[in-house]
Amino acid sequence: MAGKKRKVTKSSVSIKDGFGTAFRLGNTTTKLSGIIFGLGNLVHKQMVVGLIFLSVEIAYIYYMITFGIQSIIDFTTLGTRVQEEVFNEAKQIYEYIPGDNSMLCLLYGVITLFITFGFILFLVTSVKSAYNTQRRKELGKPILKFIDYLRSLKHDNLHKSLLFLPIMGVLCFTVIPLVFMILIAFTSFDKDHQPPGNLFEWVGVDNFVNMFSRGSALANTFWPILRWTLLWAVVATITCYILGMLLAILINRKGTRFKGFWRFLFVLSIAMPQFVSLLTMRAIFNTNGPVNALLRTIGLIGITESIPFLTDATFAKITIIFINLWIGVPFTMLTTTGILQNIPKELYEAAKVDGANAFVTFFKITLPYMLFVTTPTLITTFVGNINNFNVIFLLTAGGPEAIDYYYAGKTDLLVTWLYKLTITNKDYNSGAVIGIIVFIILATLSLLTYRHTGSYKDEEALQ
Repeated sequence: MAGKKRKVTKSSVSIKDGFGTAFRLGNTTTKLSGIIFGLGNLVHKQMVVGLIFLSVEIAYIYYMITFGIQSIIDFTTLGTRVQEEVFNEAKQIYEYIPGDNSMLCLLYGVITLFITFGFILFLVTSVKSAYNTQRRKELGKPILKFIDYLRSLKHDNLHKSLLFLPIMGVLCFTVIPLVFMILIAFTSFDKDHQPPGNLFEWVGVDNFVNMFSRGSALANTFWPILRWTLLWAVVATITCYILGMLLAILINRKGTRFKGFWRFLFVLSIAMPQFVSLLTMRAIFNTNGPVNALLRTIGLIGITESIPFLTDATFAKITIIFINLWIGVPFTMLTTTGILQNIPKELYEAAKVDGANAFVTFFKITLPYMLFVTTPTLITTFVGNINNFNVIFLLTAGGPEAIDYYYAGKTDLLVTWLYKLTITNKDYNSGAVIGIIVFIILATLSLLTYRHTGSYKDEEALQ
């Protein structure tokens, strides 16, 4: 009702000022709350809230004294004591004297930095809470009790209650590991520096320089693989998209009978696990597989000959692209079928009256409509193809091998090369560099592409 006033509780009344305003306009107690957490709350009899802030500060100080300061020192050096093998004359055996573990030094340092960042957030919150209490007292409003703060978590601060656990999960299992892996790109963590037996150290941007320097083994491998990765992603995305759309149009047309049967037939390839399909295709196109055996039988190749579908660089790349069609086209067909059925029939009828043929109708009506709706899906598919580990690894394992490449083959993508560098060769620093480069490429291309599409510029055009 218009005349009904909203009931305002104590918990819903708060002062929404930032840290700068709180620290600048706050009294001495408020300012000191940045040094002694919860002081402003304790002075105003908010004992539980004040003790929580103070406990956090004490816990942080204790952590830094017992572990944190040394973690920061080890983070800057990544360890100084190397594990040693010493002969124990009394026992007549060799014993290992433990040393520093550079990987743990890096990890604990990252964790300590995040804990310190959380401590700074509590500092800001302590000052703002003290200022909020100060202002409430100056305005003659009742001082909030701890129960009021708890009630606010179900009303004004409900978003904080709901997001706390998800944010902590993302922070612990995504953000911290991601920062840890990014920092490895700036170290010498490779096959020659494996902790705990050996230490690695900070090397700055040397790994990036080696990756891009002309003449280096990494650069001679990186640029050809990058070109093939981009070519593969573009071709695989476009071919699956266009052919899947054409297949959906063909099945969806009025003259096609048994539409459900044809869709079911193509969906069967999706129902089968992808790795099974890929391994089956690998066996079919093997040197002595059914395809080569059939070609020998009908006389297209000699009895002792075989077409190197997966062992020659050029043949392997073409074969991979064609096999990917078998896997990708049914997905596109399912996606585009629903969209095709929602295109207004009046558009096609008007085009037919104007004398437009099927070719013109496709490029003037169907394709623009499809691109408008499916651009985000196309971008996602492109990103997935750049990181399409399964197709490459299960078909060719990156082969055929190349002598002039650094632990890579002619059909390796950046992601499969990264796998070989880290899992096989233990060059974690180079793998981290490639991971950062892939992220930059994908983020840049995705954002630029999406911002220049109709889906972004005119999202309400088809509503």
